[in-house]
Amino acid sequence: MVKKTTAAAIMTFFVFLGGWTVGRNVMDTLSGEIITIDLTLTAGVAVLFFIGLGILVANIFGVPVPTSMTTVGAIAGLGLATGTLNYVVIAEIISWWVVTPIIGFWIGGVIGRYIYPEINRRVTIEKSDGPLLVLDRSGTIPKPAFGPNTTWSEVATTAVVIVIGCYMAFSAGASNVPNAAAPLVGGVGGLPDDTAIIIATLAIGLGGFTIARRTMESVGGELSDIPLLAALFVMVTASTITTFLSYIGIPISLVMATVMTIVGIGWGRATRPITFREAVTRDTEETEIVTGAITAEEMEGEPSPAIGEEEPEAVLEAGDLFNPQAVIKYVSMWIIGPSMSTILAYGFFILVPGVA
Repeated sequence: MVKKTTAAAIMTFFVFLGGWTVGRNVMDTLSGEIITIDLTLTAGVAVLFFIGLGILVANIFGVPVPTSMTTVGAIAGLGLATGTLNYVVIAEIISWWVVTPIIGFWIGGVIGRYIYPEINRRVTIEKSDGPLLVLDRSGTIPKPAFGPNTTWSEVATTAVVIVIGCYMAFSAGASNVPNAAAPLVGGVGGLPDDTAIIIATLAIGLGGFTIARRTMESVGGELSDIPLLAALFVMVTASTITTFLSYIGIPISLVMATVMTIVGIGWGRATRPITFREAVTRDTEETEIVTGAITAEEMEGEPSPAIGEEEPEAVLEAGDLFNPQAVIKYVSMWIIGPSMSTILAYGFFILVPGVA
C-alpha cells in the first residue's frame, strides 16, 4: 500500500503514541509492582540483557516469543533472587497469559465460522497497477489526484488497511515500548519516564528503518497464504485484546493474541460443514475437518453454505493454515522463553547480589 520508508515512519509514530499513552500503565507494572523494591539502573541493564538473551534463543528456533513475557520473567528472576517478588501481581499476570490465548482462539473461531465467509464474499480489496495517488500539476497549486487506474473502492479499502495497520502499531507500542523503557526508570540513577519512552521508541523506529526493511518482504511473503481480509480480522482482534490488557496494566504481547486468533479463524472456517456441538466434541464421522480452509475464496455472487452444509470443493482442497505441531512449538516457546529469562536472571542476581 505504501513504501517501506513510509511504513516505517507511520509505524514509529503510532508506536510512540501507544507507548506514551496506554503503555505507561504497563510500565508502572513492570517497574514498580512485580517487585517490591525500586529497580536500579544497573539492575535494569542486567534485566534488559536477559530479556534479549531469551528472545535470541527463541529466534534461533524460529519462534516469535512474546517480548512482554520474557521481560516479566527477567524481572521476576530478580525478585526471586532478592526475596522481593510480589506473588499476587505475578499470579494475576500469569492468569491473563493463560486466558488470552483462549480468548483469541474463540473470538477467531466465531469470526471464521460465522462472519468471515460472508464478508469475504461481499468485500474485494483492490490493488490496481500504477500509483494510488499522483500529484496534479496542471493548476497553479499542485494537488493530489487519483492514479491512472485508481477507483474510489480502492482508495476506501486502502484507507481501511492503513488505519488498521496504524491501530496495530499503536497496540504494539502500548505493549512493547514499556519492555525496553521500564528497566531504565525508577530507583537510583533511573531515567525519567518520558525520556525512557522516547529512547525506546527511537530504538524501535531505528529497527523499522534498517533491519526491518528486509523483514517486511519475508513477513509479507509468508502471509501470502492468508488472504489480506483474514489478516485484517486477525490484526483488529489481536490489537484490541492487547490494547485492553495494556490499558489495565497487564504486560502482554501481540504475538500471543495474533497466533491464537489465526488458529481460531482457521478452525472456525474449517468446521463450518459440521454443527457447533460436533466441532467442539469431535463427535463426527462423516465430515472431515480440513485445517486452513480460510485460504479458499468464496464464490463471488453466491451465498456461503449454511452451517452444517457441505462446502465447495475449492474450500475442501485448501492448504493448511495452521499446523498443530507448529502451534505446539509456539506455545512451548511461550513457556520456555520466559522461564529461561527467569532462571538466568535469578542465577545472575544470586551470584552477583550487589548489582540489585
